[in-house]
Amino acid sequence: MILLHRYILTHFIRNFVLITATFISIYLLVDFFERIDDFLEKGKSFGMIATFFFFKIPFIVDIMSPVCILLAGVVTLGMLNHSNELIALKAGGIPLRKIVQPIVAAALGCVMLFLLMAQTILPGAVAVTNSIWDREVKGKTTMGIYRNGRYYYRGENGFYSFARPDRQQNVFTSFSYTTWNPAYQVRSLVTAETAVWDQGTWTLRNGQEQEAGSGERFATEVFAERRFTFPEQPDAFFVPPDHAMELSLTALYRETRHSHSDQERSKAWADFYGRISYTFLGLPLLLLGLPLLLLVYRKWGRDLSLAIPASCGMAFVCWGLYTILQTLAKAGYIPPLAAAVSVHLLVSCLGLFLLLREDI
Repeated sequence: MILLHRYILTHFIRNFVLITATFISIYLLVDFFERIDDFLEKGKSFGMIATFFFFKIPFIVDIMSPVCILLAGVVTLGMLNHSNELIALKAGGIPLRKIVQPIVAAALGCVMLFLLMAQTILPGAVAVTNSIWDREVKGKTTMGIYRNGRYYYRGENGFYSFARPDRQQNVFTSFSYTTWNPAYQVRSLVTAETAVWDQGTWTLRNGQEQEAGSGERFATEVFAERRFTFPEQPDAFFVPPDHAMELSLTALYRETRHSHSDQERSKAWADFYGRISYTFLGLPLLLLGLPLLLLVYRKWGRDLSLAIPASCGMAFVCWGLYTILQTLAKAGYIPPLAAAVSVHLLVSCLGLFLLLREDI
């Protein structure tokens, strides 16, 4: 590694650590004042409060990583420009692409670390914070799990298993409800292709009901449509809204292989591609933010004082467009892969074009 690259890389790492620590501190401070009343009302200990906010840090780092990478690169190049080091380097015959090369390489290294964190640390940390907030503070008990495209719940008197294509609607597919006797032997089993819950009644279609008889015999009755009064209703089947964050990258990929309907499959692929593409979002933002800094300085004679707000505004616009595309992909309107890479390709191409033009 040449001396110049080591010098720029050192500045980038230092700025990245400081910016990340600043965002973590601000986020924790705001989140603390929003949630502390809920913790105190439930009489929770200081240790539990500290545990909650400590395990919140990986989530904060994950959601702020693109902006941290962008600002670390902009500040690094801005400081070189502010001290006239950038002008001296270019006057010495060093092209701009050579100067920004260690910044982009360091950003790529940070992205790899964030992907490793999403695979190993982040799922467990989110599971801890969800458990503390939902169960200990809000009193919501998770009655089941979501695995391999199906929901599994243990109710008051039986066990539910089904797929739910749309969590906003009370329509279930591949539905089954099993009850046991005190000896934990199957007493009844109800299965159906679809189940609909409406106004306190479960309506099952194209299914069958099996009742345990003497010995190991079961009485089976097939029905086209029948109403049941199961003890639970869909509102009781609580799953954390961000339960997908509790899954690693490999677990998200497995979800795509076990999706039953097209809507479930689109959502699973959107979650998988979306998690990876969001982590990589910092790279295209950086490629556009670096020439944006030089353009701002050349036009207004001010670098960081205008470049940082402009970079944040650009990041907000890209994030909004990215979020819209992800929503459309989960609804099945556009392919998940296209939603994941569209913003990246557009911003990267524009950034590379501006960087190459600055190098002429």
